[in-house]
Amino acid sequence: MYEVIFYKAKPKRFFRKEPVIMKKIGNTEYTTFDDLWNNKEFLSDEERARIEFEVSLIGKLIEARESKGITQQELARMAGIKQSAIARLESMKATPQIDTLFKILKPLGYTLAIVPDNQPTK
Repeated sequence: MYEVIFYKAKPKRFFRKEPVIMKKIGNTEYTTFDDLWNNKEFLSDEERARIEFEVSLIGKLIEARESKGITQQELARMAGIKQSAIARLESMKATPQIDTLFKILKPLGYTLAIVPDNQPTK
């Protein structure tokens, strides 16, 4: 069960010593994103790794598109997909299918590769 707690903002001249509760999940109160991100009971190592991979992948796609000076509309036309699909992908509202990813990467001059991760396995 999730419960979101909102607090009315105070003017900046007031200094608040106690932490502001951002979110309460069950009986645990989280005050920062890091509290939630580092809680292994809430987010497993596998989930954290997947999220980090997706953020990195989307970041690289945006970086590649912008470095070539290509708009979302132009990339969509070159990849044969809709601009709204590029926008959803770049805003992380959607995770791309592999075939869509290849369509987007091709006009940017990139491809996918599987490489060793150089981290010891458990």
